[in-house]
Amino acid sequence: MIPTSPSHSLQLLISRQEIQKRVSVLAREISLDYENRPLTLLGVMTGSLFFLTDLMRHLAIPHQVGVIQASSYQGHSTEPGELRTNLDYLPDLQNRSILLVDDILDTGQTLACLQSELSNLTRQEISHAVLLWKKSRTETGIEPDYLGFEIDDHFVVGYGLDYADDYRHLPDIHTLSFFPNRTSRRGGTD
Repeated sequence: MIPTSPSHSLQLLISRQEIQKRVSVLAREISLDYENRPLTLLGVMTGSLFFLTDLMRHLAIPHQVGVIQASSYQGHSTEPGELRTNLDYLPDLQNRSILLVDDILDTGQTLACLQSELSNLTRQEISHAVLLWKKSRTETGIEPDYLGFEIDDHFVVGYGLDYADDYRHLPDIHTLSFFPNRTSRRGGTD
């Protein structure tokens, strides 16, 4: 059952079946592309948790996993603020190809910043796998190497994506619409 709120509503955008089918296809592509190369998946926490886990399960090649904490959304904000990152818990990345796994590519600022910081830790390539891409909002030259779905400029929740740390648990992806005069919104996560 989907929780409801007097200030906003949810509408199904991408079903769990569509997500699982697409993740399986992406995993096959990644497995072929990284065959015979040491690969480390780095999930951008916390939104990528579901995507990272499902992607790992479908990969047919050996790989390592790590996580990066990165957030530009605090509390009930639907507007990005200052990006905060934490690279303290990374595995050894020397001589390993890196696949940054993120829930959504919006403005591209998060992935651009992380790519810059990670390029100091490895001489190997850094690629990007994102579940969702709001292409119309992207402000950087970052494009996903592996893409789940391109979406319009909606604020979305579910399958790891949240609003004020709620709705991550939903197995499908939903648009979150705010009722007028109750909450202001620009939309999007990065």
